[in-house]
Amino acid sequence: MTISQSENVMQQDQVETGAQMTSEQKVVLGSTTLGFTLDHMDATFLSFALAPMIAELHITGAQGGIIAAMSNWGALLGSLLFGILADRIGRVKVLSYTIMLVTFATVILAFLDNTHTIYAARFLLGMGTGGEYGVSMALIAESFRASRVGRMSSITAIGGQVGAILAAILATLIMPSFGWRGLFMLGFLPLIVVYIVRRHLKETPEFEQLQADYKTGKKKFSFKTIANTPKRAYTSFVLIVMLTIQTSGYYGLMNWLPTIMRKQLGITETITAGYVNLGMIPIIIGMAVGMLTFGTILDTIGPRRAFAIFLVASALMIYVFTFAYNMWTLTILGALVGFFSNGMYGGFGAVISQLYPSEIRATAANTLMGSGRAIGAFSSVVIGWIMDNYSVAAVMLSLSLMYVISLIFMLTIPGFKKLNTDQ
Repeated sequence: MTISQSENVMQQDQVETGAQMTSEQKVVLGSTTLGFTLDHMDATFLSFALAPMIAELHITGAQGGIIAAMSNWGALLGSLLFGILADRIGRVKVLSYTIMLVTFATVILAFLDNTHTIYAARFLLGMGTGGEYGVSMALIAESFRASRVGRMSSITAIGGQVGAILAAILATLIMPSFGWRGLFMLGFLPLIVVYIVRRHLKETPEFEQLQADYKTGKKKFSFKTIANTPKRAYTSFVLIVMLTIQTSGYYGLMNWLPTIMRKQLGITETITAGYVNLGMIPIIIGMAVGMLTFGTILDTIGPRRAFAIFLVASALMIYVFTFAYNMWTLTILGALVGFFSNGMYGGFGAVISQLYPSEIRATAANTLMGSGRAIGAFSSVVIGWIMDNYSVAAVMLSLSLMYVISLIFMLTIPGFKKLNTDQ
């Protein structure tokens, strides 16, 4: 740890007693959380708009899966581009750029009529959300002690679930009168975050020190640092595998769960389907509670045990979800699925921020997450194909087995037990 980092930890020790935060820490946590909230709201609009889009535009389930997947494929390019920019020119500037891109890509969807232009818009949206992840996690890692990063990262990630709840509420209110196009018109709301970020958020002292080290030649940026040793290369590979599975579970379920619930319940009417949208809210709340719980567990018992518990529980609950055939059991089991399978999301940012040095922190987080999202995005296409040709049970069994694979890989990460200590 450098002198500047030691001073930062000492300052944080003084203000974090009793869970207090400095004004700078509050702005970082508030800005990143609100950014996740509104950006994920925009991204989740598709979950509720997909079924009427398929009907109006006469596209297949597989094409619908591609529309859902394009954002994850765009996230790979956005992750690489904005991660490098964040490590080079600043976290704050790049955070605002990513939010503006998400806003543009969402609003333009309201005016599109063919699949190819919709694919392009979703790709741009993915670039924005993919870039935002690593920037936000870098800001949190540089603003809080290591033993609190898990909780703070989880709080920011919970913003995404709050955004999904907003999307469900707005879809229920807007779509009966204005359709899916009216829903996408609300995509301008994240611009509020851009104003807050540019007016109140400053670069962290650690990043300013990094910039000074660049100028003096003490440090230099190198993308190869992500895999510059056999140990780090293997760690990066395993994290990509885990993030691929995490993405497959999260986006696969979020994009298709309303459709899955309608199939389970036999609902086809637009008005009645609105209740399914509202029925998603307890499930999303389960995701948010799971994230907050996972962050606390991660900071308490370490990442290896925390991930092991949640991965095993995810595999079991997703399989059990297959046997739910009424609204009550779908909602309760769905909330438990969300609690375990998506509770881990914020934890990845926490562990990545400690496994990689500050000069590539945002780049590493974005590259690994972007790679996982790009590969995991195929799950939306595969789920669409399975839904067309097989059954909901086949979808859930496939997802369940993937979490078992993630558990096996996670147990092989070297030094995973020793993270989340203030060293």
